[in-house]
Amino acid sequence: MAHWPGDRPYEVDRVEDMSRGAVMNLSAISLSAHTGTHMDAPLHFVAEGPAIDRMPLDAGIGPARVVAIRNPARIALDEVGSCDVQPGERILFKTVNSNSEWWSEPFQERFVAIPADVAAHLAARRPALIGVDYLSAGAFQGDGVETHQLLLGAGIWLVEGLALTHVDPGRYELVCVPLRMAGVEGAPARAAIRRVQAD
Repeated sequence: MAHWPGDRPYEVDRVEDMSRGAVMNLSAISLSAHTGTHMDAPLHFVAEGPAIDRMPLDAGIGPARVVAIRNPARIALDEVGSCDVQPGERILFKTVNSNSEWWSEPFQERFVAIPADVAAHLAARRPALIGVDYLSAGAFQGDGVETHQLLLGAGIWLVEGLALTHVDPGRYELVCVPLRMAGVEGAPARAAIRRVQAD
């Protein structure tokens, strides 16, 4: 599984194994809180921000929009501005990152991310949640830290590492809930969407 350089990789240790005579199977897992599909709490980049266990469930549960981004280099202001993000919305950005099953490939330093100017625009709009289809909302190099500071500082919850390869743009119902770990700045999450049927 792809992981951020320097983060602890995902590992599973089968502590008890029925195939070796144990009465049960029992595993121990080790991973960064920001592995695979995961959520960032404000505490990730805001010193006194709320931790992941303080996330209101309605930030990750409810109507959501999957927005297609065509720019192959960045989530650009012209495309984000034209989708008219509203306060309290849940927006999932589908980019060219989703042209491959990136999660099973080595980490790519160049991926489509949200630059700081777009983060400032989104922070002013105050959506409840922003989702992206790679391991970080901010770029690997450049203004990635500022992007996180702007979004998380505005109280926007982030879901990163979404697998949107087979998802079309449009309106959906989203359920995205992280592991509830007290005092932690992020956590693995399970995200599922269901297409909203037109009337």
